[in-house]
Amino acid sequence: MKLKSKILIIAGSDSSGGAGIQADIKTATALGVYAMTAVTAVTVQSTKGVSAVIPIKPKEIEKQIVYTCRDIKPDGIKIGMLHSSQVIKSVANALKKVKNSKIVLDPVMVAKGGARLINKSAIKTLKEQLIKKAFLITPNIPEAEVLTKIKIKTLEDMITAGNILLQFGAKNVLLKGGHRKSKYMEDILLNKKEIKIFRNKKIKTKNTHGTGCTLSSAITTFLSCGKPLKKSCELGIKYVNQAIGSNPNYGKGKGPVNHLNSIIINKKFK
Repeated sequence: MKLKSKILIIAGSDSSGGAGIQADIKTATALGVYAMTAVTAVTVQSTKGVSAVIPIKPKEIEKQIVYTCRDIKPDGIKIGMLHSSQVIKSVANALKKVKNSKIVLDPVMVAKGGARLINKSAIKTLKEQLIKKAFLITPNIPEAEVLTKIKIKTLEDMITAGNILLQFGAKNVLLKGGHRKSKYMEDILLNKKEIKIFRNKKIKTKNTHGTGCTLSSAITTFLSCGKPLKKSCELGIKYVNQAIGSNPNYGKGKGPVNHLNSIIINKKFK
């Protein structure tokens, strides 16, 4: 397979392999794109929850980004877990040196098991310094509620929240609707010109660990290959749905999805 493009992933590591940088690399690789990384933190976790978060020094995160990008220029950048104000500032500073218009920000705040991955001052810094740099932000409903300070229960609430996020300076918002109790998954893409609703049947499963990381990385991957935003979101959502539907059912908690669903393995292993 010939590689189609290159992306840089700025995110935390997940020792269970289902979310974070591990999920991001698997996604990019499965979709035929070269992945580079800047690790923001190392987490100790399993499918049952997060036991510890070990932060990387902000200056070292900035160095990872700048040093890597000066050698291999990325065609897109995905940003995941940023746990402190200092880390967010260092990433924002690095992005000034690494000019890239295809930045996808997934504002990771809470792990699937319920562990909080970001503090309150970091949320404020994220709103002030990083959201406006992103081409697209991809919050889920709990993250959008934290950012906008409104309760989201209906589709109309999602649109209201999306418009508030646009006021923070986001160019495009993909608000993910997986936390709503409904038969269908409704994800809303909006900007100041239009609103697009992606509607898919919800798959009943406990194995959804890393879906947010996987989706934002898939969208970054498609954007890096030159696909338009709406198409990138559509293809990213399709990839994640197929990954959920074919999950390997690993672990005793919220298990990982199948990142290899897009690959046909045609080599026989003995």
